[in-house]
Amino acid sequence: MSWLFGLNRGSAPAGGGDAAPGTAGLSLPPAPGGGTGTVAGGGTGDRQPPKDKWSNFDPTGLERAAKAARELDASRHAKDALSLAQMQEQTLQLEQQTKLKEYEAAIEQLKNEQIRVQAEERRKTLSEETKQHQARAQYQDKLARQRYDEQMRQQQLANEENLRKQEESVQKQEAMRREREMELRHKNEMLRVEAEARARAKAERENADIIREQIRLKAAEHRQTVLESLKTAGMLFGEGFRAFVTDWDKVTATVAGLTLLAVGVYSAKNATAVAGRYIEARLGKPSLVRETSRITVLEALKHPIKVGKRLTSKAQDALEGVVLSPQLEARVRDIAIATRNTKKNKSLYRNILMYGPPGTGKTLFAKKLAVHSGMDYAIMTGGDVAPMGREGVTAMHKLFDWANTSRRGLLLFVDEADAFLRKRATEKISEDLRATLNAFLHRTGQHSNKFMLVLASNQPEQFDWAINDRIDEMVNFDLPQLEERERLVRMYFDRHVLKPATEGKQRLKLAQFDYGKKCSEIARLTEGMSGREISQLAVAWQAAAYASEDGVLTEAMIDARVADAVQQHKQKMEWLKTEGAEASKGTGRNPLLPFTKGTPV
Repeated sequence: MSWLFGLNRGSAPAGGGDAAPGTAGLSLPPAPGGGTGTVAGGGTGDRQPPKDKWSNFDPTGLERAAKAARELDASRHAKDALSLAQMQEQTLQLEQQTKLKEYEAAIEQLKNEQIRVQAEERRKTLSEETKQHQARAQYQDKLARQRYDEQMRQQQLANEENLRKQEESVQKQEAMRREREMELRHKNEMLRVEAEARARAKAERENADIIREQIRLKAAEHRQTVLESLKTAGMLFGEGFRAFVTDWDKVTATVAGLTLLAVGVYSAKNATAVAGRYIEARLGKPSLVRETSRITVLEALKHPIKVGKRLTSKAQDALEGVVLSPQLEARVRDIAIATRNTKKNKSLYRNILMYGPPGTGKTLFAKKLAVHSGMDYAIMTGGDVAPMGREGVTAMHKLFDWANTSRRGLLLFVDEADAFLRKRATEKISEDLRATLNAFLHRTGQHSNKFMLVLASNQPEQFDWAINDRIDEMVNFDLPQLEERERLVRMYFDRHVLKPATEGKQRLKLAQFDYGKKCSEIARLTEGMSGREISQLAVAWQAAAYASEDGVLTEAMIDARVADAVQQHKQKMEWLKTEGAEASKGTGRNPLLPFTKGTPV
């Protein structure tokens, strides 16, 4: 029956009208030949297909369908089944209509959403076009302003050029006028001189006799006066000499006076030399000393305020402003404490050798050590000794005589000491330099409580063995590592850039960026660079800001200077390797060996 109900539902009218029980339509399945047939109660069949398509038609299917239809009509539930099928069909139609309306509503909502999106896109497009128009208008206005400024500048240059040409023209006219005036004045002067010469010649010709007589009378009078003066002087000198010779008391007094005068001159000469040497040793500065904190009379007279501040200054930390590795910092701090206590107890000072690459803080620490210990410092350079020649021995003795007169104690810092303290057995050292080295060894043979010797060298292996015997402690100042470089970068950035920018006393401003992150990045990039090179890099940042139009130091400018410094450092290292390779060919050793980490000297 369910199969039959399906057949009835499939053949129900679209309007949902009822069908007669005996005439219910029945849709048949396709025939084996591909055709369809419809059986209606009491109706007629469709048009017969051609014989060639229905030649294999089986009529038993129609019979079975007719039999099923008759059974369905004879059933007492036929009307109920038909009504139920119609209701189901109506329900399906209602569901289809509901789905169709929902689909139409979704399509309408989608259209509304599409319209809203299009409106939003159109609004954004209009906003973007407005921004573009504004930017284009601003840019055009900027270009117009620039063109106007350029036109004004060109006009100003043209006006200046015209003014300069006018001034040159006026100057040329003035010069031509002065030349004409000078020519006229010269002509007038020549005419005047010529007229005066003619007049003088005419007067001389007319008065020649009178002039010759006047000259003759003047010459005769002058001759008479000279002869009388000579006679009078001879008479006076003769009488005086006769009286002096005849009086023995006057002769004795004269001889004694001349003798005392000679003795006084000789004594004054020697006394002046002794006093000069004493003043030079006590108050003057030796010629070998380049820089000193010891106060001289001349310096006190020239800079009284500076000298007063130095006398009233307190002791400073020996490592203030000096950035070293933790191990080296602990070691040099012990040296500073020991030196300060040695000065307080008036004990014997120890001699120190500081070696390492240039720019690692050797000279700076020597100054800080002297100030921390309450001593005076004096800095000399080994390269100044060789040019002195024979005067080197005398200058060396004067240096140590001057050092021994210090009341506070003197820290004698010899920079580039290997320049004159090299091995005496080599043929490269001259006789004068060898004599100066012997004088230095003589004056430093024993420890002193007057001065402390601090040597600094980049090549300590060239020292004479006697110099190594006089060194009590050696300190290696190596290149700064990452942590030390970051501290150096931050310190010099604060000193040369951040502090001047915040104080506002200089034409320097700083753009907004992460300063701490930038300092850490620079510290990583500056591997192998010394403290002096990092300081020069900070000065380069300051110079870049000064060279800019607005005085603002940007992050890009800092990066550019860092890249240049790194490239220059690499170039220096290449030169150093080339020089080391050339030197190693003759010596059989690497001159960079003392600076290799972990290699003893």
